[in-house]
Parts: sequence; structure tokens; C-alpha cells
Amino acid sequence: LQVLGFEVDTVNSVQFSNHTGYAHWKGQVLNSDELHELYEGLKLNKVNQYDYVLTGYTRDTSFLAMVVDIVQELKQQNSNLVYVCDPVMGDKWNGEGSMYVPKDLLPVYRDKVVPVADIITPNQFEAELLTGRKIYTEKDALEVMDMLHAMGPETVVITSSDLQAPLGNDYLIALGSHRKTNMDGTRITQRIRVESPKVDAVFVGTGDLFAAMLLAWTHKHPNNLKVACEKTVSAMQHVLQRTIKSAKVQAGEGNKPNSAQLELRMVQSKKDIENPEIIVKATVL
Repeated sequence: LQVLGFEVDTVNSVQFSNHTGYAHWKGQVLNSDELHELYEGLKLNKVNQYDYVLTGYTRDTSFLAMVVDIVQELKQQNSNLVYVCDPVMGDKWNGEGSMYVPKDLLPVYRDKVVPVADIITPNQFEAELLTGRKIYTEKDALEVMDMLHAMGPETVVITSSDLQAPLGNDYLIALGSHRKTNMDGTRITQRIRVESPKVDAVFVGTGDLFAAMLLAWTHKHPNNLKVACEKTVSAMQHVLQRTIKSAKVQAGEGNKPNSAQLELRMVQSKKDIENPEIIVKATVL
């Protein structure tokens, strides 16, 4: 976000030695009181004037509830504030979905967080959890996105799914939907499908990168979800391809790269993040 020209005040929900994709990690988890205290500090200095709030991985319900309180307060000050929420709850492995946060976070996301969010970036499993509806076809996915719109957010992007891609099995489908209400009350919904080449490795942090770049590119292209998603997904591809290439070299011939070798090559991809060459096109549905 900083590379793309945003001034960012970062509040770390955890302070860990490393991400949890490694065998071991040490550190502290911020609780809701500590989050509130940090926010109070910003408020006392009158520097709590924001255009965007972006949240990702959280493990604690009271922390999440505090985030909602803060977002609501910030929205009272600035009715144009955009809250981008990546509702990180779980994923599918070999077709089976499982949650990697405590289950009691789901109702908080569903009933409190999503209704105040403007942009959400769930994966397929998270979209299913939030709506209580399974996705088997693209039609199901579009209906699930409509259900999510009805809960509050104007923009919904299902960042990855196990739907069959028209381009074939080597591609991953993401779907986006942007609903806009005109001055006269009429609604326009723009829907897109993005197919990107699969990269055979387990990366950590791709969801965070996706949400941050989607925030940036929707800011620069507010009424063009197609272009925003093309730039976001293309930049992701550049980062992932550079990462896997570098990881394989480090691991050596015939060895599987480890967590450290698969750390996203963010710094090395600075130019691609700032100005991504469009290598993935979106289809308007």
C-alpha cells in the first residue's frame, strides 16, 4: 500500500517471530483492550482521519467486535470511508473445507463485520460459511455474491474457488461483483470472472497481498472492477512466479522448497506491484 502511494497507520493484531506456516512461532497476540488503547492514542492526537480501513487475520471475537466499533466510529466522522475486510476463517484442502480460526468468529463476521464492510474478499469456503450456502457452479457463486451484497458490501470478490475454469484444470477462478446504486435508486451490478494459472506450492500471505492491492486498484479505478481485478491478479501472478522460481533455485534440483524459501518476494516485485503488466484478463459476465 505504501509503494502504491498510501499513507498507512499499521496496527499489528499479532507480533510473531514469523508467520504460522512455519513449524514454530513465538510472540504475542493483541487483545481488544490493547487495540482500543492504540486507537485512543490516535484519537487523542486527532490523527484518526481515514479514507480506508483494511483488516485481515484475527483470532479473537472481542478483538473483532472492537474493530467493528472503531470502523463505525470512523464512518461517523467520514461517511465516505471504505472498509475492506478479508474475512479470514479457513480454506479447502483436497476439496474439504476447514476453519483455522475459532468457530465462534463466524457469527461475529456474519452478523457484525460484513454488514459494515464495503469490500470483502472471502475465498469460496469463507463465502459459503458466511451465507450458509454451498457453491457447486458459477451460477451458485453469483447467487452467493448477491446474498453477500444483501448483507452490506458493495463489492464482493471470491478470491479463489474450486470451480472448473473454462481455460482448463491448470487455472484458478476468482469471481467479482460490484453493485452500485445510482442517484435515482436504480442498481447496476458488474460481474467478472478472472482465470489465473495455478502455481504448485503453498504460499502464506497471498490473501493479505490480494486484499491490499484490491483496495489500491479499486481506489484508482472506482467504477471499473474489471481493471482493478486484472491489475490485482496480474501483480499476484508476477509475485508468485518470481517467488516459486527463486524458491526452486534455493531448494536445489529435485527438492521441495520449505516455508522460508517460499516467503513472498515482495521487495523484489516492487515494480510489478507499482505498475503490473496485465498478464491476466477478466471476463465480464
